[in-house]
Amino acid sequence: MLGMKTPNILIVMVDQLNGTLFSDGPADWLHAPNLKRLAKRSARFQNCYTASPLCAPGRASFMSGQLPSMTGVYDNAAEFPSSLPTYAHHLRRSGYQTFLSGKMHFVGPDQLHGFEERLTTDIYPADFGWTPDYRKAGERIAWWYHNMGSVKGAGVAEITNQMEYDDEVAFQAIQKVYDLSRGHDPRPWCLTVSFTHPHDPYVARKKYWDLYEDCTHLSPNVPAIDYANQDPHSQRIFDANDWQEFEINQEDIKRSRRAYFANISYIDEKIGELLETLETTNQEAVILFLSDHGDMIGERGLWFKMSFFEGSSRVPLMISGNNIPSGLINCPVSTIDVCPTLCDIVGISMDEVKPWTQGESLLPLINGGSRETPVMMEYAAEGSYAPMVSLRMGRYKYNHCSIDPDQLFDLEDDPNELVNLAKDIKMSDVITKFRTLLDSNWNLSRFDEEVRRSQVRRWIVYEALRNGEYYPWDYQPIKKASERFMRNHMDLNKVEERQRFPRTK
Repeated sequence: MLGMKTPNILIVMVDQLNGTLFSDGPADWLHAPNLKRLAKRSARFQNCYTASPLCAPGRASFMSGQLPSMTGVYDNAAEFPSSLPTYAHHLRRSGYQTFLSGKMHFVGPDQLHGFEERLTTDIYPADFGWTPDYRKAGERIAWWYHNMGSVKGAGVAEITNQMEYDDEVAFQAIQKVYDLSRGHDPRPWCLTVSFTHPHDPYVARKKYWDLYEDCTHLSPNVPAIDYANQDPHSQRIFDANDWQEFEINQEDIKRSRRAYFANISYIDEKIGELLETLETTNQEAVILFLSDHGDMIGERGLWFKMSFFEGSSRVPLMISGNNIPSGLINCPVSTIDVCPTLCDIVGISMDEVKPWTQGESLLPLINGGSRETPVMMEYAAEGSYAPMVSLRMGRYKYNHCSIDPDQLFDLEDDPNELVNLAKDIKMSDVITKFRTLLDSNWNLSRFDEEVRRSQVRRWIVYEALRNGEYYPWDYQPIKKASERFMRNHMDLNKVEERQRFPRTK
């Protein structure tokens, strides 16, 4: 049951937002006034990392506090088990009402995962169709893999598939905030609002595009590296993105980055409308802002995500609330820490699942404490041929894959990760420490076996279910028209008074 700490909670998630642009709130040159105002009153985590640099695995981990190797959500078509508790389950079990507006990329028949109500459908499919296949290493699955057409086609549009979606996400979320203000349900609430921008394609409305006409950040800090000089995994990403089929020039790069920045401003405006609604209805809430993973946006010649480089793996994280001190926190943390943090804020015990939860509450760090445990990341989806893992601890990041040379970067001296120290004799003690941590946290051969088994099973099931009558798992929002607005089983006078905020005295 709930204790004395029962704040409302608003979680705002965006998609593919590069965390290096949020070293202390939004970069000064970004047109993001609402996020900048939020940052001033938030605990801001300078070095927050995704659990996995891909949508579905990153989101399942964020919701559960567990890495993909524990959740089984390895890629964008892996089923999220219904039996896996999420922060929505923990909060709802303790007396909260829980809602989701927008994307969460749940795969499988369960499209709620603890949410009492979903206000929109998802933007991506809920079935197994996007399953990679380690049996066919290097084979592109052309109908759903990323390709460089997003870069080549960057520019201005007034409506797109993605804009239509986020317009609806914002509208439904704002309507829910209004509805919550009416106080029909006395329970505290948790509303998760999850946008798909600034995820590619890199296309923006002109009003936001024009904000960046004179932007001095349209060229990457690290120019494109020749394919032959890329590390093996980066080469695999290049191949997965079908890079040889597109002639990408400097103007394409600038237009893509301009549209990406413009879409940050688009989302900022939506967030501003949401926060304004919260304020005008006199509702207080703990507010948490984050992204599922980042976007390389042309750095090193790489785009999108699927990499452990900072642009892809590092994400913004800000938390504000009445009892949350504002300030900048440098200690590396993870999105898997969100679930335990929310439970800690509310006073909910996670002891029952603690042995299987890798995330840790961030409240001790927010209140001035320290943490020694490393940040762990995993990747086992398209563009990989075997599971990859990463450890961030202190100033160093260590990347390992059984089929690739190790990588070690000193992020203080080398923030652009240009110098691999893995073979530097002077770093042998550091390497030894990381390899010990690696062995204590992962059995990579078993991890690989589990991923392959999951892929094969899903390929069989997907092909079977697509043969003959198809029953989709995609979420269909329920709108009971007979219970909306005014109907003849209602008293008009009572309806008008009940639905008004503030009410007449």
